[in-house]
Amino acid sequence: MTRLAGLRHTSPGRLQLLLAVLLVLATLTGLVAGLTASSAATGTADLRDRAQPLLAEAETVWSSLADADATAAQAFITGGLEPPQLTRRYDEKLAAAATALTSAARRVPEGSKGAEAIRSISTGLGDYTALVATARALNRQGKPVGASYLSTASQLNRETLQPQAQALFQQARREAADGYTDSRSSWWLMLLLVLGVVLGAALIAAQAHLSRTTHRTFNVPLLTATGLTVLLALVCTGVFAHQQARLTSADRDGSAPAEALAEARNLVLRERADEALTLAARAGKGPLEKDFAQLREQFVVSGPEFDDVAGLMTKAAQQHDAYLAIHDEIRKLDDNGDYEGAVKLAVSEGTATTFDGLTTVLGEAIADRRAAFDDEVRSAGRGLGALTVLGPLLALAIAVFAMMGLRARLEEYR
Repeated sequence: MTRLAGLRHTSPGRLQLLLAVLLVLATLTGLVAGLTASSAATGTADLRDRAQPLLAEAETVWSSLADADATAAQAFITGGLEPPQLTRRYDEKLAAAATALTSAARRVPEGSKGAEAIRSISTGLGDYTALVATARALNRQGKPVGASYLSTASQLNRETLQPQAQALFQQARREAADGYTDSRSSWWLMLLLVLGVVLGAALIAAQAHLSRTTHRTFNVPLLTATGLTVLLALVCTGVFAHQQARLTSADRDGSAPAEALAEARNLVLRERADEALTLAARAGKGPLEKDFAQLREQFVVSGPEFDDVAGLMTKAAQQHDAYLAIHDEIRKLDDNGDYEGAVKLAVSEGTATTFDGLTTVLGEAIADRRAAFDDEVRSAGRGLGALTVLGPLLALAIAVFAMMGLRARLEEYR
């Protein structure tokens, strides 16, 4: 401390202190620039490769379970041997759910709520398929008790499996939101900004000091160091501003619409299940039909989040209206005592085509928004890897030129 205090009182001592400060600031700036870029690159890659895929897999589990529930009910009300296309669809949806669960299990932290949800669904799927198989066997024999087994299976699906899938979906949403936060590396950016400003100010102060003490207006090495500092600031600003803009677009135009569309698709799948289960239970206007009435009011495919898929949303709204018209006709037939006619219309090719058209359009919109997310996030990562190396190199060059500029003046005192 005494030696440092002594350096402040001599011209060469002050130059040595200035040099030490500039070297420390340049080193810290380069280190933080590299770490900031590395943190942003890691966060962006995690968002692209883990958090967002987990969200897609969770939605696949949720929608596949809902679709399997609706398909099992439709197959049941046909009576006797189920139509092969419905049996095949039911098996495909359960297989899709199992595959997505296996993949999601590799992405969620052990001991998290998501991991618990995956275990619960995996266990419950076995019970669900057994109940549906029993319901089918009894239905083929013409035994009414089969409807009770189907109702129990659907209750398990709706009240246990789907809520657990929704819980997994919600955790995936939180992890995606955290991924956006981590990718932005806000604290690192703030520290880098402070260091950059302080380094620039220190270089300017050093040149002002030399100008006063040596009566030389320009110090070329220090001017070069200052120019490199400005270049480093411009490069960092450009790379990080580009990343921030692309992440904002990925969230606004990719993740958010895809999540809303996924929920809309699950909603219409529940409508289809309500319709079939009402017929299977021969319940008329029971609780499931009341649930259908609530769901049809919740189906909304308009808003700013859907602007980029407005054409598909218009088509989805039209398809949904067409399906609702068919559903109303089904209810009219059933309520008027024509149960066979209601079942025939519910499982008809025309009804299936209309409903599948609706879910297909929603699926296309989801795929479109996921592709938009991928494009934006990949763009967000550009330049970060290079900056991880370029930032420290520029800072090293700044330190070298600062040393050259001040060492030349220090040599004059020897």
